[in-house]
Amino acid sequence: MGDLFFASIFALIGGALQAATQSSDFLLVARVITGVGTGALTGITPVLVSETSTAAHRGGYLGYVFIANYLGIAVAYWISFGLAFVDNGYSEVRWRFLLAFQCFPALLLLGGVKLLPDSPRYLASAGRLDDAREVLEHVRGHYGPEVKQEFLEIAAVAKDSQKSSPLQFAKILAGRGGKPGHHLGRRAWLCMWLQIMASWTGITAVTTYSPVLLSAAGYSDLTQNGLAGGLSTVGIVGTIISAQIVDRLGRRACLMGGAFGLFAVNLVAASVYEAARAHPDRASSLAPAAVAMLFLFNICYAATWGTVAFLVPTEIWPSDMRAQGNGFGITGWAIGVGWTVLVNPIMFDKLENRTYFLFAALNLLWIPIVYLFYPETADRSLESIDALFSTNRPFNWDMERAYCERGGVLCERGQSDASVLDDASEGDKVKELVHGEHV
Repeated sequence: MGDLFFASIFALIGGALQAATQSSDFLLVARVITGVGTGALTGITPVLVSETSTAAHRGGYLGYVFIANYLGIAVAYWISFGLAFVDNGYSEVRWRFLLAFQCFPALLLLGGVKLLPDSPRYLASAGRLDDAREVLEHVRGHYGPEVKQEFLEIAAVAKDSQKSSPLQFAKILAGRGGKPGHHLGRRAWLCMWLQIMASWTGITAVTTYSPVLLSAAGYSDLTQNGLAGGLSTVGIVGTIISAQIVDRLGRRACLMGGAFGLFAVNLVAASVYEAARAHPDRASSLAPAAVAMLFLFNICYAATWGTVAFLVPTEIWPSDMRAQGNGFGITGWAIGVGWTVLVNPIMFDKLENRTYFLFAALNLLWIPIVYLFYPETADRSLESIDALFSTNRPFNWDMERAYCERGGVLCERGQSDASVLDDASEGDKVKELVHGEHV
């Protein structure tokens, strides 16, 4: 929990400095400090949720985290809408208050971080098996056969865990890091490209560029602020949907179905804007249809890619590399968002509404990429997912075959199933798993 604590400190200090900014240089430094804290929180939180969740509900629990995320964004937009009535929106308090408001959730986290448990995977890797079992029993609410099985798998994998180093980050990207047969380089590129693809679904155009789009549709500044708040609010609806379907349908189905849905929405939006260009006299009547597509886009994205793109990177890494491995996903997110935010104005300036045709085509392209290269991780223990990457071939069907052959964690390590605990001392069994002793 120390990492969350210090990340919250950085986010709090950065937010306070932004609100008190006196110049562009001052603001730039404050943004860097905030970025360090926010980046750390974005990397740590999904990993903690993933490692403390059950295999059957891991995606749903992370979906609830993103509900809170969209709620915070929506609140900020509605505050901005309310403050737009002060001095016609040009009051200094408007932007300073919004920058200061980000300190509020950081303060809440600082106050409650001590109430959060450490990850049982982390505790086991540090040799604190008793603490790992205690946390696992606490978060599961019981210690039945399924939880015993989970604990034994965690203990068995912890036996072979190694501390990672920052140097490994570069080695993994080059395909030379990690143990033989673990294919960490493939996992890293899967994480990075998943987030880059998510950014190029068109989400940054809808979020960061929506005021320009709404202005082009002929809406006033006040209406634009209200609609921007509404766009963030419907994101909450999307994440609620995601929490209900991501474990039932699976990660692959959500990504492919979401990409097709976003393809359709982008196609309709582009067609509506094209009609408005061809018939300027009907632009005002077509504007509500264009706005409706923006709302549908946000719901579809939040229900699928908005959650799954952050979920998969927390699942496909070994326990001793999960936090650092998730960093590859965050790196992909930073590259994708930064890239699209920079080029969106150029694209809309050159292609105008036809930019949506480009996004539609890209979403269609993401479907076969996900189908071919991304494995299914739903309802599988974090320890067993390693088996998916034990094959040298990168295709999903080869990974599924490898999982069928090697997905039994305890059997692969020459250990008996957790059900034998009824006939043997659990303490001795764990001792055998971790230290390789015959008892």
